[in-house]
Amino acid sequence: MNWTLILIAVLTLMAGIGVFLVACQMMSNNLESAGSKRLKRLFNRMGDTGVNGKHMPYWQRWLGVGIGTVGTAAIQSSGAVTVMVIGFVNVGIMSLAQAATVIYGANIGTTVTAQLVALGMFGTSSISTTLIFAAFAGVGAFIMLFTKRDNLKQIGGILTGFGMLFVGLSMMSSAMEDFAALDSVKAFLASISNPLLLVVVGAVLTAIIQSSSVMTSVAITMVVTGLINLDQGIYLTMGSNIGSCVVAILAGWTSGTNAKRTALIHLLFNTMGVVLFMVLALLLRLVSGGITFGSLFASVFPHAPQMQLAMFHTVFNVCTMLVAMPLTDRLVAAACRIIPEKEKKQQSNEPHLYYLDEQMLRTPVVAVRQLKAEIKNMAALAITNFRRSLHIVSTLDYSEIEQFRQTEDELDYLNKELVRYAVLLSDKQLNKFDHQYLATTIRTVSDLERIGDYGENIVEYADSLKEQNRTFSEYALNEIRQVEELIDRLYQAAIKAYDDLDFTALGQANQIEDEVDRLTDEMERNHIQRLSLNICSPQVGTEYISLAQNAERVGDHLINVAKIIRQLV
Repeated sequence: MNWTLILIAVLTLMAGIGVFLVACQMMSNNLESAGSKRLKRLFNRMGDTGVNGKHMPYWQRWLGVGIGTVGTAAIQSSGAVTVMVIGFVNVGIMSLAQAATVIYGANIGTTVTAQLVALGMFGTSSISTTLIFAAFAGVGAFIMLFTKRDNLKQIGGILTGFGMLFVGLSMMSSAMEDFAALDSVKAFLASISNPLLLVVVGAVLTAIIQSSSVMTSVAITMVVTGLINLDQGIYLTMGSNIGSCVVAILAGWTSGTNAKRTALIHLLFNTMGVVLFMVLALLLRLVSGGITFGSLFASVFPHAPQMQLAMFHTVFNVCTMLVAMPLTDRLVAAACRIIPEKEKKQQSNEPHLYYLDEQMLRTPVVAVRQLKAEIKNMAALAITNFRRSLHIVSTLDYSEIEQFRQTEDELDYLNKELVRYAVLLSDKQLNKFDHQYLATTIRTVSDLERIGDYGENIVEYADSLKEQNRTFSEYALNEIRQVEELIDRLYQAAIKAYDDLDFTALGQANQIEDEVDRLTDEMERNHIQRLSLNICSPQVGTEYISLAQNAERVGDHLINVAKIIRQLV
């Protein structure tokens, strides 16, 4: 046995796998950045279906499959899409049934890589498609080196990643050819013929490298070089589908109950597909007298072993999806039985993020979208607490004071967490717009937190009135109702401007904010006049004037949120 040749082949294989993994990551990151708006719209479609229960109409199930397929094919990472889905389920914006259908589609979308690898292996010995495609790495590198435009750099990154994919593939093929020249290695691999053992080997290797695309590509190169036969490659590929669940399991097990269930659904779905095809393979051999999946695909795609395995991979995932579709509700029910709901420990009273979790950082373009949803939710909490404070100071009714305090604690928590999250996101690969948006979030979150602080001030004025056993006059209460109505209108216009980048809404917000300024000035003048006419008590004067000033500052912070869009367009 030539140990030097074996060492060289092993090192070449490791290098090839390394280049292949880096290429996949590079393509994924740049495709995410370049297609971020489309990706956001894609997942918006799924999030807006309004399905909260387990039962979904079939058209929505097909929508989920389509989104999972297109999303995975677009960013070349089923792991990223699955982790993204787990994040959505964890924060409650996607149901388990919706998540299951997207996962079905993600499994189909991941077969695109295998098809690309198979395509790259065609050609003559003098010039192959692998060599042609590998040249794209140089083209992309030149584009990245000599351009300053972000969109062109992303295109260069995509081309570089695409080319490196085939550089890695070429190195893996070279290593396999070296192994194929060693009779001892071929004899050892030929001895591994047990389908179950091959499935386990495929699952374990995929779990280690955390990429089913790499495992399938390695299997294709092994089949092409004659190191293993097609049936062995098929069982290794089936095992890779189970091994690919490791990424989802790691993501789900650090999150909530529904996130764990989503990871389990992924595992159950892939395992079901493997069991189904192994049973079919056994029945096919028994009924036909020896025909296997390998011989079937070899007859359909003769003289193209790379295409035979790639097509099996696609057929396997499509057929598994077709079987699983009508069983979705049962898969969800099984996951719920296996992982029961834990007793809630005052979860509703504890500050928490509503739309984000750490796992979403793996898919930055979607995390940015969810960060915006979290900020809008923070704005709603802030304005709700401001309304509560006005109700308390107007009526001295403290029935909502506990809710007020809980919401104030939540605003303080969100202020810290959203700033931290924005900083983490800013280190990720994003397009120019998303980077600009992240740069504005710290100011926006601070403005919203200050609205909560002014609400606290107003509750303190209520405490002072209660201690003095005094209330505002009916004239003052009427003015408070007017300023509350104006600030509600300002909030609606400001959030519309912020959410939709709507300059018409910004113009309306500016006009309303001017009205707030005029009204709060009038409140101070009118109160002084009422004091001179003995309509109001001097003891409440300080609180009322401070309330008017606080209301005016709330308007300032709301208009700051709306004005942010000037930095984004």
